[in-house]
Amino acid sequence: MAARILMSGARSLAGIVTPIYLALIGFSAIQLGELVLVVGVSSAILTTAIGLASDRVGRKPFLVAVPLLAAAAALAFSASRSPAVLFMAAAAGSFGRGMGAGAGAVGPYQPAEQALLTEITSPARRNSAFGRLAFASSLGALLGSPLALLGQHGTTGGAAATLDFRGPYLATAILAAAAGLLALGLREPRRAAAREGERRPRLPRRSMPLLVRLWTTNSLNGLAAGMFGPFVSYWFFRRYGATAGQIGLLYAVINAATLASTLSAAGLARRWGLVRTVTAVRVAQALLLVPMVLAPSFALAGAIYLVRMVAQRVGLPLRQSYVLAMADPSERAAVGALSNLPSQAAMAVAPLAAGYLFDEVSLTLPFMLAAGLQLANAVLYWGFFRRRPPAEELAGAAPLGDP
Repeated sequence: MAARILMSGARSLAGIVTPIYLALIGFSAIQLGELVLVVGVSSAILTTAIGLASDRVGRKPFLVAVPLLAAAAALAFSASRSPAVLFMAAAAGSFGRGMGAGAGAVGPYQPAEQALLTEITSPARRNSAFGRLAFASSLGALLGSPLALLGQHGTTGGAAATLDFRGPYLATAILAAAAGLLALGLREPRRAAAREGERRPRLPRRSMPLLVRLWTTNSLNGLAAGMFGPFVSYWFFRRYGATAGQIGLLYAVINAATLASTLSAAGLARRWGLVRTVTAVRVAQALLLVPMVLAPSFALAGAIYLVRMVAQRVGLPLRQSYVLAMADPSERAAVGALSNLPSQAAMAVAPLAAGYLFDEVSLTLPFMLAAGLQLANAVLYWGFFRRRPPAEELAGAAPLGDP
């Protein structure tokens, strides 16, 4: 939990300042889309490799190494404005994933982290555990977002922008490095480190029926998220002229307001059912995008975005909990990684189209398209999983991957 707080703080801070910093040094929206494409491809490769490998060699090594890699990337951003260096650093550190107030985007080690959490909690407490992990994410983002004030005066380009934003990137590096070092103290079950002597990564054959359904729904969600997610800070900057400090304070308010929603997720799932709750909040997320982009002021748009993020924080831990619960125990990390592979691919490609639309058409259209795609995702998710509750909701229910 402590490591997640630190890493989410680093991700939140980097997510706020990176699009603004890149815009100030001359990046267009299309170039931002290209960077997100590179980051998306590298993140997908890393996430898949970690998911497959951690089922064989253990979870802990990746919870240590990946944050340290992000810290190195932040140091590169603090010292250089070379496009080549920035592209390589962003790819290595997964900068560009979740450039809004989404504190859940902590990097490619997430499949290993989620598998470890599932292994050390009972099924009855799994939803609560994932909710508390999401609470830790929100708390970390709440602590990290105000650090964007270190770059609030950055309004000029060139070397001056690099100097103005050096403080936030150094803070990002410190937080990420601390998360990696803190993970050194983790202990994991022996069975997670090696199963039956096997150490060669393999595809999760037993969970393949579950994966096929998740690939379908996650592809739509990835397209939706890619159309607007990496551009939220950029959009506030372009649409309302908001500074990094103003956006950071907004995200701090959002993360403070959403702390309770992460802890309420398990209770809502017990009352309404996990799949029904996820579907309802996904519909709300889609519909709230429309009034947000039509809002006439930064304050009103920020308020609507806050409500949307409350809904998002309810659904996030429940979706993650559901996937890990329904997967075969020997394939949890692999399923956690591979289930998001189409989503990551879609999130990598969609920003190219979104960047073109932002530059050449309007600042509104990408959000409208994302709303439609996310609504379609909610409909498909309900259709695929409404009759497949997790075991704790239905006595005798079997995981989707069981033969």
